[in-house]
Amino acid sequence: MSKGLIVQKFGGSSVADVKRIQNVAQRVISYRKKGYDLVVVVSALGDTTDELISLANKINPHPSEREMDMLLSTGEQISVALLAMAIHKLGYKAISFTGAQVGIITDTSHTRARIIKINTDKIKEELKKGKIVIVAGFQGITLNQDITTLGRGGSDLTAVALAKELDAQICQIYTDVEGIYTTDPRIEPKARKLKSITYDEMLEMASLGAQVMQARSIEVAKKFDVNIEVRSSFSQKRGTMITKEAKIMEEVVVRGVTLSKNEAKITICDVPDRPGIAAKIFKELSGGGINVDMIVQNVSHTRKTDISFTVNKNDVDKTMPIVRQTSKMIGAGEVLEDSDIARVSIVGVGMKSHPGVAAKMFEALAKEKINIEMISTSDISISCIIKKKFAETAVRAIHEKFGLGK
Repeated sequence: MSKGLIVQKFGGSSVADVKRIQNVAQRVISYRKKGYDLVVVVSALGDTTDELISLANKINPHPSEREMDMLLSTGEQISVALLAMAIHKLGYKAISFTGAQVGIITDTSHTRARIIKINTDKIKEELKKGKIVIVAGFQGITLNQDITTLGRGGSDLTAVALAKELDAQICQIYTDVEGIYTTDPRIEPKARKLKSITYDEMLEMASLGAQVMQARSIEVAKKFDVNIEVRSSFSQKRGTMITKEAKIMEEVVVRGVTLSKNEAKITICDVPDRPGIAAKIFKELSGGGINVDMIVQNVSHTRKTDISFTVNKNDVDKTMPIVRQTSKMIGAGEVLEDSDIARVSIVGVGMKSHPGVAAKMFEALAKEKINIEMISTSDISISCIIKKKFAETAVRAIHEKFGLGK
């Protein structure tokens, strides 16, 4: 009699080489021995995805997104087959599938597809036969049978979506760190592992640069109340639970500090200061598929103004022609681009009810003589754009200021 179903996801670092794949196989089987049914989602081996991107760019600096999906989806196909072989060698039944084979149907947005539905019949059939089912993460298929990928970190989304569809007890995300920390332990050795964190805090941290989980996967988990535990595939220690809001969490003002160096700031100078101009600029960007993040417009006394905004650094080449053309169209001045920036943020649900949090953050940066170029706030986060060279110093200063290492 099964104890229930667990979905486990293993990232690229967990399956980077033969020894690690064998380690994952042992870990999976240890749960099988306890009587659980298992669906295991696997990422591509180590840096395979980056290597495939690099290879594609050597062939064609501007490859079609459809062909990129064809190429990148092969990485996970290798890792699922190898893990199935490792489990077979240990005497257990397992079967590997691509996203397409298990019926992960997506829309047609290549390289960042969204899941429309999942047909779980095939998975349930194999689970009934007593097999461990291994699914390639990060990928799906359109109704026209085109292979798609779900964006960076998309294996998290595969795992959470399967956990929801299969009504799993828990979705375990295995990575190379022991859970969610107050900040990146590689930047601040005093970073502390959190026992639990809310969906909202985790979503904010993921979207502001924390590398542990993909933001879209947290959105799905929150919407359908999927229990997630983030833990290390190299240790038996308990990880961090991602849960709904709990009373005790309201007392904690700031939960963590995040850093993103993947930002670029674009400034349109001498923009005519009249109604509808900003709408025109951002409508053109939206039409070009550009996701704009922070926006700052300077107050003008001359009927001209500067508008600055941030985009993902990878989108700069796509953004600049659109912005230059729009600038001409509206009669604005030159367009400046700065990729030498970083975004440092603090996150915590307790901020809503505690005054003075922003002042404390700004004090920490001022003490280190770090200039703030842009500021953005939400109910549970405050972000500052600063020069990239001060990024790590800023993280350590803010972490210490809020006593997060204690």
